[in-house]
Amino acid sequence: MNRYTKPAIYLSLLLMFGGVARAQEVTFTPPFDFPITFSGNFGEIRANHFHGGLDFKTGGTIGKPVRALADGYISRIRVTHGSGYVLDVAYNNGYNTINRHLSAFVGDIARRVEDLQYEKETWEIEITPEPGEYPVRAGQIIALSGNTGYSFGPHLHLDVFEADTDDYIDPLPFFKKKVKDTTAPRAESIMLFPQPGKGVVDRTQKRQSFPLNPKQPITAWGVIGAGIRAYDYMDGVHNRYGVHTVILEVDSVEVFRSVVDRFSENENRMINSWTYGQYMKSFIEPGNTLRMLHASNDNRGLIDINEERPYRFVYTLKDALGNTSRVRFTVHGKRTTIAPVEHREKYTFRWNKVNYLQEPGLSLVIPRGMLYDDAYLNYAVRADSGDIAFTYQLNDTRIPLHGRCELRIGLRRKPLEDMSKYYVASVNSRGKKYGIGGKYEDGFMKTTIRELGTYTVAIDTVPPEITPLNPKQWGSTGRIVFKAKDEETGISSYRGTIDGEYALFGKPNSISGNLVYEIDPKRVERGKHVVEITVTDGCGNRTTEQFTFVW
Repeated sequence: MNRYTKPAIYLSLLLMFGGVARAQEVTFTPPFDFPITFSGNFGEIRANHFHGGLDFKTGGTIGKPVRALADGYISRIRVTHGSGYVLDVAYNNGYNTINRHLSAFVGDIARRVEDLQYEKETWEIEITPEPGEYPVRAGQIIALSGNTGYSFGPHLHLDVFEADTDDYIDPLPFFKKKVKDTTAPRAESIMLFPQPGKGVVDRTQKRQSFPLNPKQPITAWGVIGAGIRAYDYMDGVHNRYGVHTVILEVDSVEVFRSVVDRFSENENRMINSWTYGQYMKSFIEPGNTLRMLHASNDNRGLIDINEERPYRFVYTLKDALGNTSRVRFTVHGKRTTIAPVEHREKYTFRWNKVNYLQEPGLSLVIPRGMLYDDAYLNYAVRADSGDIAFTYQLNDTRIPLHGRCELRIGLRRKPLEDMSKYYVASVNSRGKKYGIGGKYEDGFMKTTIRELGTYTVAIDTVPPEITPLNPKQWGSTGRIVFKAKDEETGISSYRGTIDGEYALFGKPNSISGNLVYEIDPKRVERGKHVVEITVTDGCGNRTTEQFTFVW
C-alpha cells in the first residue's frame, strides 16, 4: 500500500461524503430570482488553475440583483483589475462565498468604496469590515451583476468555500433542484503517455493522441499512462463544461478515478501536472498531491503492458448530476525494445530533490516540491554580439513549477546606467519577449519564475502609448475613455486628473484594458475642462497627455 492508494482514498471519501452530507443539510437561496443556467462549472481546466466556482449566466446583460444565499455578513469588499468588483460573504451555516465580476455595490458599501478610492487615489482597494458591520439575510440584494475584471461577458462568478478547511468546493449540489440537465459528458479523443525509458506506444516514446475509433490498432509495450479529452454539456445551452468524475478501468479493473469536487489554494497549480493541454491524465505524477486524483493500483494509475494480448480500456464519464457516458478502446501489447533515457545528469532535474543549475551567467534554484516529475531539460544558450545577456533555453517546451523559483541572469554589458530600465524577459517560441520583472543586483538581474522556459535580459526605454477613444463623445456620454498600451513591460500604474483634481479612472474590464472615468456631477461642473492622464510601465517609463472636453 502506498500514498496513492487506500489512505488517499479513505481521506478523500471522508472529505467527499462529509461535504456531500453537509451540502444536503444546508439550504442556499439562489443568487438570482430567474432560472439558473451556467456558462462555466466548477473545476474546469484553465491556464495554471482550476475554475474555482460556478459562472451564472445573466442573460447577456449587467445590473441583475445578486442575492445573499443565506444569513451571514459581508466579510470583505474589493475592487481589483483581476476580478472587478468583488464581495465576500461569510454565512452562518459553515460556508463562505466570493461574488466576482460585479458591476456595482449597493447602499452604504457603494458609498464607502468610492470614498476610499478618492481618499487613496486608486481604483483598486480592499476593505475588511467588522463581522457584524454589514449583516445580510437570505435573499437580500447585496450587489449587482456585471462584467468587470478579467471577464469575457456578463455573468456572476460564485466561489463557495468550506469554512472549516478553506477548500474551494463545488457549489452545484446546493442548487441541484433548480437545474435541469439530462445530458451526459462526451469524449473527443484519447492520449497515451509512454513513460520515459519505460514504455513505448506505436514504437515511440512520444505522447500520442488518438481518435475514439482509431483506424489502425494501437500498440504499446511497457509502462504507459492514459488520458482523455472530454467535456460536459447541459440541456438547452451551447456551453461546454469540465467533467466531474472520470473513471478508467483496464480489463474490468479500476486503475484510476478523478472526482472534481474540492481543492485547496495550494493545490490549484497542480492542474498543470494533472492535465496536458485539455487532456485529463488518468495517472498521478509522483510530485502531484492533488486530493481529487485517486490511483486504484499500486503504480500511480500507470498501466504495465507486459503481455502480447489486447488490453481493454473503458472510460466512464459522469457529471455532477449523475449523467453518464462510456468510451471503450483497445491497446494491443506488442513486444518492443524500449530505449533507456540517455541524458546528462547536470540537465536532469529530480522531482524529489533540490535542483541547482549553474552556468556562465546563470544560476537557478529549484527547491524540493516545485517539480511534479523528473524533468529532462533540453538546455541551450544563444548569443548575439549586441545582446545585453545570453538567452537561456532551460527547456524547449514549458515545464510548469509549483511555486516561484529564483533565477539570476548575468549582464554581458550595460549600455544604460539607469538599471531600472533593465528587465528579465520570457521569450516565446516565436522570439517575442514578455517582461516578468526583475531587479539588478551585483552584475545580475534577479527574478522568480514559475516555469522552465526561455529567458534573457532586455531594456525598456519606450514609454507607453495613450490613445483617447471617441473624445468628441465624452461630453454627451459622460464617459472619458483611454486606451493605454505598452509593448514590453506592460502598464504598471495610471493616474488621471480633471482640472488638476484627482479623477477616479479605473480599468472596469481587463480584457479591453480601457481606462475609464464616469463623470461625476458631484465633482465636475458643467463647462470646459482639461483632463490629464499619466501612464507608467513596468520599467518606470511614463507618458502624460492632456485633452480638453466640454461637458
